[in-house]
Amino acid sequence: MSTFQKKLEQYADVALQKGVNIQEGQGIIINAPIEAADFVHILSAKAYGRGAKDVHVQWGDNVLTYMKMKHAADEVLENFPRWRAEGLEEMAKDGYSVVNVYGPDPDLLKDVDSERVAKANKASAEALTTYRDYIMEDKITWTIVAFPHPDWAKKLFPNEPVASAQDKLWEQIFHITRIDKEDPMKAWDEHNENLRKARELLNDKQFKKLHYKAPGTELTIELPKNHIWAGGAAESVKGVKFNPNMPTEEVFTMPHKYGVNGTVRSTMPFNYDGNLIENFSLTFEEGKVVDYKAESGEESLKYLLETDEGAKRLGEVALVPVESPISESGHIFYNTLFDENASCHIALGKAYPTNVEKGSEMSAEERDKNGVNDSLVHEDFMIGSAELDIDGEKEDGTFEPVFRNGSWAGDFRK
Repeated sequence: MSTFQKKLEQYADVALQKGVNIQEGQGIIINAPIEAADFVHILSAKAYGRGAKDVHVQWGDNVLTYMKMKHAADEVLENFPRWRAEGLEEMAKDGYSVVNVYGPDPDLLKDVDSERVAKANKASAEALTTYRDYIMEDKITWTIVAFPHPDWAKKLFPNEPVASAQDKLWEQIFHITRIDKEDPMKAWDEHNENLRKARELLNDKQFKKLHYKAPGTELTIELPKNHIWAGGAAESVKGVKFNPNMPTEEVFTMPHKYGVNGTVRSTMPFNYDGNLIENFSLTFEEGKVVDYKAESGEESLKYLLETDEGAKRLGEVALVPVESPISESGHIFYNTLFDENASCHIALGKAYPTNVEKGSEMSAEERDKNGVNDSLVHEDFMIGSAELDIDGEKEDGTFEPVFRNGSWAGDFRK
């Protein structure tokens, strides 16, 4: 077995054991581009080897996606097939895990009318609301793992032949997901333990607000009472531990949907479904975006914000120090799975109900009262840099340093 093949096998093992933590007798959904067929075959074989009862694969094809978004009739884009949504709901109710093999082309839809993309995204989000709730409320285990799709690899390494670009991106993926460690499973256990310590310290602090300062950013984010910081390994409602994102370097919680004020500037390109939004800023008043601008992709940003009322508010605030291996790689990956784990970030749209005490048990009205945002979208974008300072404000009005120059500060450096 070649060194590469061994790492590929280990990558699949980590995805199944530390990612979704597949259980005997459980089904699994794998969403993947057709170019990842060889890796999906490895994942499937290993899933069955661990006792999976069924492996259901949904293939994606960039060429067909582009054709549909460019040429399909509006009524097709505006109507997501109900049978597809019902099939996913049925599997989720039956406890299937989900592995998303992710490697999008950042420029796939750059010449497609943003309004058409927005229509399709909204239709999909509306149809998949129930299925997505199973994921966002940790009713099932799920994970996202990267695959070096040729188009993504060429974006990162434009001067390399495709095969060479993919090899280089595989090297980055293996390093960032700890596959190149002597014992990847142990490395993930140690990493999860470090993230657990950080989130528990933040949970003990129970800051009332976070204050952000950086070039172009002066933002205050109120946190709900009894908010919960998460990060690293999560736990499903059935008590199964899993890692939702691989890689993951963040600890995160929810902002209060009515408590965000000030202006924030992005620090990395934001890949929104095949369109790049770059060098943009958002201004908030009482939690809602009241102004925005972008050097490029402003129309895409506009349609994102207009998806629904909740798209104009925040659903996540995440802390990532600049020492993360993704940041230290020196690459902008044009891929949210990677870039969000290189930088502090926030997310427009739906909050994870698990980020507030008893959030999964609350009604829609109770969630709103407790500051839990709801939306058809959840889109992370990066705001961190080596120039970012964050202070935590306590209930008594005193301040404590959380980040200085993009790194943990004060008690958080211990």
